[in-house]
Amino acid sequence: MRLLLVWILSAVALYLVTLIVPGVTVDTYLTAFVAAIVLSFANTLIKPILIVLTLPVTIVTLGLFLIVINALLFWGVGSFLPGFRVEGFWSAVGGVLLYSFFSWALSFLLPDSYARRT
Repeated sequence: MRLLLVWILSAVALYLVTLIVPGVTVDTYLTAFVAAIVLSFANTLIKPILIVLTLPVTIVTLGLFLIVINALLFWGVGSFLPGFRVEGFWSAVGGVLLYSFFSWALSFLLPDSYARRT
């Protein structure tokens, strides 16, 4: 149940990004939900491989290259998924920064019963 709530909040965050960043568009709410799911799978499966492959550059840039990796994944999902478009690299950078911020801020809406226990 928590996973579904996280995906819904991610879809809301993605929709908020489309309202602010001019180069990021989504056609419907369902497309935003599917894009949130695809983004989460891309971050889970592809991002670790890219981090390992670009580790020297990431170390030299003190981790700032991770923003580029996130933007490329965001842009790639936008070019792969119909109904979700990212117009260029800088739109992807702005979109991924706002998407991360909104996802973080909306995660505070999750009830405490869904919080991870340590």
